[in-house]
Amino acid sequence: MNPVRRAILAFQRLIPNKFVRFLFVGGLNTAFGVGVYCLSIFLGIPYFVATLLSNVLGVLFNFITTGNIVFENGDPRLIFRFVLCYVGVYLVNTGIVKLLILSGMNDYWAGILATVPTAVFSFFALKTFVYRTPKKTVIHEEN
Repeated sequence: MNPVRRAILAFQRLIPNKFVRFLFVGGLNTAFGVGVYCLSIFLGIPYFVATLLSNVLGVLFNFITTGNIVFENGDPRLIFRFVLCYVGVYLVNTGIVKLLILSGMNDYWAGILATVPTAVFSFFALKTFVYRTPKKTVIHEEN
């Protein structure tokens, strides 16, 4: 077994709760996306291209880490559902931020406070629509 797979299995044993793993992996994914953005800016890439690179590479990295570490499913065929799910997460996040702003909160606090319900929504959306466990078919034999 390769060292990466061993490390993933050790992490999964250490933290058996998928939601807690999701939060840790979310931090890793955030650091990766910010790192790509900062490296792009450092290399002289315009911010709008850096943002695009950060988002595209961030979603791909997120797909790999979330699938393998959190949900124990690295099936590459799930990428389309994963991306669609994140479109939904974006819409929910934007809606929550908008509601908080309309209630009188400033843009900064609205974005910060929207993070918690958006993360919870994201976890359950991924668990339900992307990494759902297929129902086992029971075959009844006729006598």
